[in-house]
Amino acid sequence: MAELSRAQLLVYGAIAVAVLLLGARWLSSGGSAENTAFGAVSGEHAAAAEAGGVEVDQSGGALVVHVAGEVQDPGVYRIAAGSRVTDAVERAGGTTARAAPDSLNLAATLADGQQITMPARAVGPVGVDGGTGLPASPDVPISLGTATVEQLDTIEGIGPVTAGDIVAFRDERGGLASIDELDELSGIGPATMEALRARLQP
Repeated sequence: MAELSRAQLLVYGAIAVAVLLLGARWLSSGGSAENTAFGAVSGEHAAAAEAGGVEVDQSGGALVVHVAGEVQDPGVYRIAAGSRVTDAVERAGGTTARAAPDSLNLAATLADGQQITMPARAVGPVGVDGGTGLPASPDVPISLGTATVEQLDTIEGIGPVTAGDIVAFRDERGGLASIDELDELSGIGPATMEALRARLQP
């Protein structure tokens, strides 16, 4: 019976060693699985941050763009890859009151190193409607120093050819000090001069 007891002890001992080895292996594999799961979660957070427009310092995860022109805070910004021009404008504080956002393709995808310049709305000379080059009304005088062919063409008795001659005459002289100087142009008679004096200002 003593020998049998020793055999049983040996069997039990072998079983115990096997259980310990299996337990150690299980713990080891469990730790690796936990680390793997943690890495996957971290990756998901990084992807979510990038998709939400958060600056990401990972290689290839962010762009550097220069936002200039009519924005509240011009400067160089880091922005998530895949962002649009509108995202860059928002990062720069949005547009100013003078901006013309319709002049840009706000839906265009950004590229690294790109400059986005927000243009200003066209502003015409005094007495000109919205920068269109045409007088706001017939009662508003046209500036002789800045008048365009289109503006001069609106004056009674002045056609596009004469309007072009007036602009060329003005530019050749480097400007005109008086409307009476236009009397030197051929094709401008007394009646036309009266119309010019009524609509132009030096």
